[in-house]
Amino acid sequence: MIERSEKGRETANLPGEVATWRGRARRYLPLLLWIGFILFASTGSLSATNTSRIVRPLLLWLNPDITEESLLYAHLVVRKTAHLFEYAVLAVLAARAFLTSTRAVLRRHWYAVAFALVALVAVLDEYHQSFVETRTGTPYDSLIDVTGGALGLALVGLWRRLRYKKSNRAGRAQALKF
Repeated sequence: MIERSEKGRETANLPGEVATWRGRARRYLPLLLWIGFILFASTGSLSATNTSRIVRPLLLWLNPDITEESLLYAHLVVRKTAHLFEYAVLAVLAARAFLTSTRAVLRRHWYAVAFALVALVAVLDEYHQSFVETRTGTPYDSLIDVTGGALGLALVGLWRRLRYKKSNRAGRAQALKF
């Protein structure tokens, strides 16, 4: 529930949380910037041709005897792992934004809203890539993206669960001292 403070500001029902533009910027700006990065990455700037300029020399430096076939396979693995990672980060940033939101509905349904956002960005990203000459938009990449997002959300859920158990143990230990 949002209430009004003495100074007329809206305050959220989270202790110490104020619904101001600064609070919203702190919550949502990292998320929006990361979405911007993902959309930039779906342009020709990070196409397979351009990323191979970095990955290929690195792989050759690590293993000078690597075959051309192995180079192509390793490059593919690096690119698909990058998909997983960038969407896991998106999911963590979305969870952070929604878990600390001043809107109770977003806090209550943080997982579903974050997952829906990840899926939406993944589909839009691949759709956009289908129009870029040096990229190919595929449903398989969207599936990899959503999987990365689900892994990120699972990590957030696990972290919250462990933190909750730790705080309960600390509370019980404190209660036993009295």
